[in-house]
Amino acid sequence: MELDLLIKQEETLVFDRFDEDTAWDIGTKLVGVAKSQNAAVAINIRTPDRTLFHASLPGAKPANDAWAQRKSNLVLREHQSSMRFGAELRAQGKTLADHGIDFADYADHGGSFPIRVKGGGVIGAITVSGLASAEDHGMIIDVLSAFLKVDAR
Repeated sequence: MELDLLIKQEETLVFDRFDEDTAWDIGTKLVGVAKSQNAAVAINIRTPDRTLFHASLPGAKPANDAWAQRKSNLVLREHQSSMRFGAELRAQGKTLADHGIDFADYADHGGSFPIRVKGGGVIGAITVSGLASAEDHGMIIDVLSAFLKVDAR
């Protein structure tokens, strides 16, 4: 995925406000999309200190929850999508270890996206885990684009 597009998505998919009701709305929309695709995924929406929404769909494994945690840890640390951070690393020929980041706690694979609020910065992460990186990322982008009524593709 092009780095310019990943940057555009982060600049475009910004909330005016975000609360527990918003997390529920987005989470249930992600569940609906995942079910329509028979996608065995874990879906997680969290802030640095609490989970606002979590669902594991039929077929999802405990490993999907662990991957979701690691991807969202990266988003909350770097304030950019896990897909973008990974793409930037690969473009530089670097790895997480080159940045002193432990792969046991962080993952630079697509599927976690920052919750950015106008005037408030990044307050959380929306994560999907269980598909290929680009598909996890794309599911989030499609749902957020529809929810925010913007074109981020």
